[in-house]
Amino acid sequence: MIISPDDFRIKADNFDPTKMENIVRIACGAFYFPHAASKFIGLGVLNPPIVKFFAAAGMSPPEAWVYLAAAAEISIGIALTLGICTRFAALGSVALMAVAVYSLQVVKGFGWTWNTGGYEYPVFWGICSLGVAVHAWKTWASARKHAVEVGGRAVRMAPAE
Repeated sequence: MIISPDDFRIKADNFDPTKMENIVRIACGAFYFPHAASKFIGLGVLNPPIVKFFAAAGMSPPEAWVYLAAAAEISIGIALTLGICTRFAALGSVALMAVAVYSLQVVKGFGWTWNTGGYEYPVFWGICSLGVAVHAWKTWASARKHAVEVGGRAVRMAPAE
């Protein structure tokens, strides 16, 4: 099964600061919260320059797309920060950053550096998210390789010593 209840469990191991993959995953997730908050100027009140940017990027109606983007950013942020459904959340993050880069290209044209409105930052964020996704999928595949079906349930088998 590609998704299981275990994907939704918050584990203490997901917060071990000695594991580099946890630090990168948590950073990729936590950075979404201020990013999502910047889409609003008050509780549920959209930030007009953000709506204007979405309209200029060709997203119609822009208000709906801003709400959708904020919901995706918050969902992905929660999942990555807590380490739940990491395989899927990290791929969602990659897709979100790809849309951000495309939108920046449509609205502003080519520009690399973040301080001039370029896409250096979303490209970096997307690459980090891709690294998180690859690690999460490799971990999942490795765990499945060491599991066997017993009475319809997957049981992890420890290697013989």
